Amino acid sequence: MLLIYTGNGKGKTSACVGQAIRAMGQTLSVAFGQFMKRGDQAGEQKILSDLLGEDFLASGAGFYRDTDYDRHREKAEELLQWAGERLDHGVDMLILDEAIYALNHGLLLEGEVRGLIERCRDEDRHLVLSGRGAPAWMVELADIVSDITEVKHVYAQGSKARRGIEF
Repeated sequence: MLLIYTGNGKGKTSACVGQAIRAMGQTLSVAFGQFMKRGDQAGEQKILSDLLGEDFLASGAGFYRDTDYDRHREKAEELLQWAGERLDHGVDMLILDEAIYALNHGLLLEGEVRGLIERCRDEDRHLVLSGRGAPAWMVELADIVSDITEVKHVYAQGSKARRGIEF
């Protein structure tokens, strides 16, 4: 199955983490990769690393600026290679957090993402993708799409990100 968590609201990564826990609770093997995010940024990373070991990778270069394209593209390619290796090892579910964000900024190519989708379908593996702005072609291919909508967020009142909530 292809599952997508998209939208402007907070909670896409949390949904991915929840999906990983649910799958592991049913004895599925899971690999969880994060595009864009460095490995030392977010609270879920320590837990996922402890749970998944080599089947967790946050290989991003951090906040993206157009002037950093080459460095971010290189990191995206590293994560794609890792994802392929995880599939080679037979994981049941591959979760790629912020893959849609990376796609929308040209750090992942449409052909690369379509290739992953096709491979997972051909090999009967579950693929979970997250990020804002899922393109129509991806939504059409998906089995499940959740659009997470922001109703209210403290950022609008000028609050800063808080440890354990936003990261």
